[in-house]
Amino acid sequence: MKYNLIILSILLIFSACKIEERSDEDITPVNWKKRTTQIRQTDSLTVGSSYLAIYSEIYSVTEHRTINLTVTVSLRNISSTDTIFITKSDYYNTEGDLIRSYLKEPIYLKPLETIEIVINEKDTHGGSGANFIFEWAHAQNSHEPVFDAVMISTSGQQGISFTTQGVKR
Repeated sequence: MKYNLIILSILLIFSACKIEERSDEDITPVNWKKRTTQIRQTDSLTVGSSYLAIYSEIYSVTEHRTINLTVTVSLRNISSTDTIFITKSDYYNTEGDLIRSYLKEPIYLKPLETIEIVINEKDTHGGSGANFIFEWAHAQNSHEPVFDAVMISTSGQQGISFTTQGVKR
């Protein structure tokens, strides 16, 4: 009887534990189409370009072992009054090859709005030296957009995270 009670307890403990795995399909991507806009040549906008370094994997212990990272790239409008426009958002790998272009048409960000691009931990196309090039436009005498990234990975009770910030080109 004691043996049956122990087995029943173990089964209850294991059945109470629920391991939740998310697939790529569970992530709601940014709906770029809802954000598209047209920029007229007659608009007097200041244009610029920014570079953002990211890491979809980093080296650990030796050059032969890497840790995959989840990357959250934030595109931020820091103006409290003006809309900004992002005209290009291209993702490149370590070798400088274009992996993907996120925009087909310009998009807008409302004042103080932030949108994200998430690169899943399993997506290692970028490698240890991946980067983004953003092109943007804003009203004259307004703030430039800010681009930054958070890279994170966890395993058991261990975790690693760090950030990078974009620079104007």
